[in-house]
Amino acid sequence: MNPDDPLLQILACPLDKGPLHLVPPDEALYNPRLRRRYPIVDGIPQLLPASGEQVSDDEHEDLLKRCTGGSTKVPGTPGTAS
Repeated sequence: MNPDDPLLQILACPLDKGPLHLVPPDEALYNPRLRRRYPIVDGIPQLLPASGEQVSDDEHEDLLKRCTGGSTKVPGTPGTAS
């Protein structure tokens, strides 16, 4: 899966139905609103609610930077640091 994959436009978090962000290099999809990471196994996103993993504050900041290329602000996500 790559950042330009049209599949990313339709994938949604199974809990809040909001958009997910690809964490390079293709290791996970991330929901910054709920701070949940969903793994990608053999190229297949694991989007069952039980597959998601809650992340710590430090890991959240790291994932935001990786999703956005260095920024800690994800467009459309209120409450993230600038």
